[in-house]
Amino acid sequence: MNRREVAKSGISFGTALAIVISWTTHKSILWAIIHGLLSWLYVIYYALTR
Repeated sequence: MNRREVAKSGISFGTALAIVISWTTHKSILWAIIHGLLSWLYVIYYALTR
């Protein structure tokens, strides 16, 4: 597995995680899309504030 593959899988996992967290918290598709675009930034924010 090269660096490009690792980065690609990390980004997709972060996006999925952000969408799941957002959906369970807000129950809004719009917020899930926005947080999915922010991905790891939202995951870190959520972890620090909860």
